[in-house]
Amino acid sequence: MNDGIVELVGRRPVTFGRRKVTPRACVADSKRHLRAFLSEVLEDLGFVTSECASADELKTVLATELPDLILLGVAADGIEPGRFLEILVREAFAGKVLAVGARESIIVRAVQQVGEEYGLAMLPPLTTPFAAETLRERVTMLLPEEPAPSPAVHVGEALHAGWLELWYQPKIDARTLIRSGAEALVRMRHPTWGVVPPAYFIPEAHDPHLRDLSEFVIERAMQDWHYLLEQQSPVDLSINLPAAYLREPHAVRDLCRRVPTHPAFGGLTIEIDSEEATRDLDLLTEVAREVGLHNIALAIDNLGANWPALMGLDKIPFVKLKADRHFVTGSGTDRLKRTVCRHIVELAQGYGACAVAEGVESRADLVAANEVGFDLVQGYLFGKPMPLKKFARSTLTKTVMGQA
Repeated sequence: MNDGIVELVGRRPVTFGRRKVTPRACVADSKRHLRAFLSEVLEDLGFVTSECASADELKTVLATELPDLILLGVAADGIEPGRFLEILVREAFAGKVLAVGARESIIVRAVQQVGEEYGLAMLPPLTTPFAAETLRERVTMLLPEEPAPSPAVHVGEALHAGWLELWYQPKIDARTLIRSGAEALVRMRHPTWGVVPPAYFIPEAHDPHLRDLSEFVIERAMQDWHYLLEQQSPVDLSINLPAAYLREPHAVRDLCRRVPTHPAFGGLTIEIDSEEATRDLDLLTEVAREVGLHNIALAIDNLGANWPALMGLDKIPFVKLKADRHFVTGSGTDRLKRTVCRHIVELAQGYGACAVAEGVESRADLVAANEVGFDLVQGYLFGKPMPLKKFARSTLTKTVMGQA
């Protein structure tokens, strides 16, 4: 296993300390489903991941992705770990190496011993099956300890640098528990701070970059829709836009022009924050009339204690009323929250709209949402927002399992 690397003994890696930058990891395993699984776990911990299935791919990954960690899958019928170790030593890899394999595996022990002898920074092996917390303990020295950036990152810089992306959270039919679309949520992957929450970069209504951000969301969502169609099946998407953007000259026309003409396109929902929505009802009524011809609909987001503002109207321009997570999370045990949710559901039913509960984080929340009468539910109980490729993999996995 160690042929060809003896002459390279003595090159010591740089020791990593706690850091600000987002850590990068490469998952090396011949089995695609294992690479996908390990990548998902690492991404949940905050890593940016890449994958390689053979030793021939590793040298390219080392040069282009600059990983801080190599997860080396070790199995009797898998990759040849000796070739991987050889390349890591020849390239003077200065990061950490974590062997992953069966408990009591002779091969795992051999990889660990040879790697240490040849100067690689071998972490204690990760034996299968393992818990996510065990993996976290192994790689904790690579995880960033710094808080989110302060002051906020300017969205103009993020747009110019290409740091923005859309993450997706599934929407679930409250009765059948079958997926019924997904909401696109903008995220920033900053080169120093890692994944940055929207609160740190979403511009104010008067910021000239608000239009650029809105156009990015629309364009990227439509690109992602095509990607999801190729990977598995069409997904009905929701995106968040400010009412102020829809007031811009040509904004609505450009929005309609960007939607797919593919016959599988089931529609796009634009979610408007409830404060803006109730303030700009006349504008949004006109917008809804225009975009409805292009399979686009409007929804009201974050509806909570301000629900009475929609009472007594002849009609509303929204096909969905979405309850604020503040009133959904914990509604299973909080009578006041459940009362607000019930009013929102009754309001939606009165207007012939769909009622959506956001923030379903426990089974008690789900039971309450069903009892109150929500049509769709969304929340951590069914999945956190996740990057596009992870969303596609998770959805495809569930589909395959459902057909098995």
